[in-house]
Amino acid sequence: MKELFAKYNFCGLPEDLSSKEKSHFHILPIPYEATTSYGHGTIFGPKAIIDASLNMEVFDEELWQDTSSLGIHTLPFVEPVSSGPEEMIKALSEHVYKIISKMSKDKILICLGGEHSISPGPVRAFKRKYPKLSVLHFDAHADLRDSYQGTPYSHACAARRMLESCPVVSCGIRSISPDEAVFAKKSSQNIFWYKSAFENIDKVLSLLTDDVYISLDVDVLDPSVMPSTGTPEPDGWTWRELCNFLRAVTEKKNVVGLDIVELEPKQENRGPDFSVAKLLYRLMGHIAVSKKWM
Repeated sequence: MKELFAKYNFCGLPEDLSSKEKSHFHILPIPYEATTSYGHGTIFGPKAIIDASLNMEVFDEELWQDTSSLGIHTLPFVEPVSSGPEEMIKALSEHVYKIISKMSKDKILICLGGEHSISPGPVRAFKRKYPKLSVLHFDAHADLRDSYQGTPYSHACAARRMLESCPVVSCGIRSISPDEAVFAKKSSQNIFWYKSAFENIDKVLSLLTDDVYISLDVDVLDPSVMPSTGTPEPDGWTWRELCNFLRAVTEKKNVVGLDIVELEPKQENRGPDFSVAKLLYRLMGHIAVSKKWM
């Protein structure tokens, strides 16, 4: 595993643009996979995203800026905990909190998974720093199961576990189990199905607090755009739709942190890896603009 992440930095930036002290963006690779239930390979997602970023132009033609000039520091990857997903989430929460508790407000931590089961860990940590935190959850699946395949810390339980820390608003959902549907109705969980999210973006934003953590499962995108994911669901968002939605969020809310999860890179198709790398870079750019860093 150490060899996979040796000598890598997002965008391949030189030392003067990737130092821990000067960088506004800090990337934490979390190559963790323990509960995937259909496709497998998310453990290689963080490296694939970083690899793709090495071949990406750092000048953003849409925002007309070089976001990398703000500095992007790639932290050492998180060692998986072998005792199970519950212990992994606990350890990850403490690890992330140690990082963000020392970070000033002009720095953003970005977690790169790995499977979606990791997300409750960072959310717990960010909740400690931002007591009025809410989560904007992008996903094809509701992820509201209380337990799945013998564990309440499955990737299929990610939103349910995040709800134990703070409010969660889910967007892009187009797959839900009977038990999840009952729970969502009883708890009045805020779910915006694929089409309704775009039609009600102001409503989505109104349900979020000022301080927002974004948890983005790449399967929110249509499989024609994102085939490299464990459980692809048809009729998803386009890359452009997701970019536009993220821009609207950064314009109205204070994005304090985020994760991107569930990329399963395929050797025969590098396009999705590149799409995720550029999506992340575009989101960094929107955050920089909203915070007037540029």
